[in-house]
Amino acid sequence: MKGFVLGGTASGVGKTVASLAVIEALQREGNAVQPAKAGPDFIDPSHHAAVAGRPSRTLDLWLQGDDGARRNYWRGRGDVCVVEGVMGLYDGDASSTAAVAEALSLPVVLVVDAKAGMESVAATALGFREYADAAGRDVEVAGVLAQRAHGGRHADGIRDALPDGLDYLGRIPPSDDLEIPDRHLGLEMGRETPLDPDALAEAAEHVRTDRLLDLAEEPPRPESADPRDESAADGDRPTVAVASDAAFAFSYAATTERLRERADVRTFSPLAGDPLPPADGVYLPGGYPELHAAELAGSDALGELADRASEGLPVYGECGGMLALSESLTTAEGETHSMAGVLPADVEMRDRYQALDHVELRATRDAPTAATGEHLRGHEFHYSEAHLGSDARFAFDVVRGDGVDGERDGLLEYRTLGTYCHCHPESGAFDAFVDRL
Repeated sequence: MKGFVLGGTASGVGKTVASLAVIEALQREGNAVQPAKAGPDFIDPSHHAAVAGRPSRTLDLWLQGDDGARRNYWRGRGDVCVVEGVMGLYDGDASSTAAVAEALSLPVVLVVDAKAGMESVAATALGFREYADAAGRDVEVAGVLAQRAHGGRHADGIRDALPDGLDYLGRIPPSDDLEIPDRHLGLEMGRETPLDPDALAEAAEHVRTDRLLDLAEEPPRPESADPRDESAADGDRPTVAVASDAAFAFSYAATTERLRERADVRTFSPLAGDPLPPADGVYLPGGYPELHAAELAGSDALGELADRASEGLPVYGECGGMLALSESLTTAEGETHSMAGVLPADVEMRDRYQALDHVELRATRDAPTAATGEHLRGHEFHYSEAHLGSDARFAFDVVRGDGVDGERDGLLEYRTLGTYCHCHPESGAFDAFVDRL
């Protein structure tokens, strides 16, 4: 499967809309498109899936390593892979877009905001191409996709100004219908506010799919096979209940795949009041419990979960999942709602983010996702602050990042773990969780 990376000049330049237009354009030409996202984001991939009709792959060198990123790329299916970058092309010390493109040997299509420039668009693209040497990155900036560019003289001026070696790959016209609303953790989710189909189809008409397919490259195969064990025999497979709804929507496609390889997975919706399925363990992904706190507090799902947790049922809650397992959750509007009450913490939402980083944790005791002394890599991004009870116990010291209290992460109670750290299955956290069931 050949592919290419859509890298931006900066955050907010319109990479997601450009990626969706490219996916749409390629599909209209009869290509099966595998979307992917550089970086640990959950939200942009939800928009990819809404247009492509298949889950987006997560490609992050901090979470996965070079070989793990290659493995996740090769698990995808399609004729061509469109990888949306993170932030600006060279931004990020742990896993920049340029680093991902280099690890996968994929060419970069630079998304440039062209609303007020022509020759300057070419100068920007040339600078990004030449900066690769200064940054020590072996990446090829192959061409430009002009975001918010008009046709006619505007598009012609951009194309004519590009020097040799930089291809004009089309434009995304300015349109209010191509704006995705945002909120405190980024854009709204793809299933909530998908782009207008007619506006997306119109934007796709201006993408040069022939040139994009010509420049696409095939990444190297992984150097090593997946080091994790294959799936267990049917008779040995535990059952994992996975929360899945608007409050618990942040789960990587590879996580679901890995859990299904190792266990029987049964999904349920706490928001809908689904009873907890019979299971050997429960996984509560991150998401937006703060937007649904009243509904969660009014349902029986959290109370049932608390009863089962107190009986020793293993529960793993990531970020939003940890919030749902806490004593209470106070929204940004100041409304306090009772949560499951499993973990000794009262959580309060803040107006600005409290943590945003790639993280590394070291287990200080045996925990549901790691043994004593083992390290886990992950990502944290949240707007909440946890006020801890005097009896709070932690599973991890923070090597990098903020964790729950600046130094520690992984609240433990019974056989329940709540953490701000989102882990990818390449970390081994989910294998460890299943192995302990």
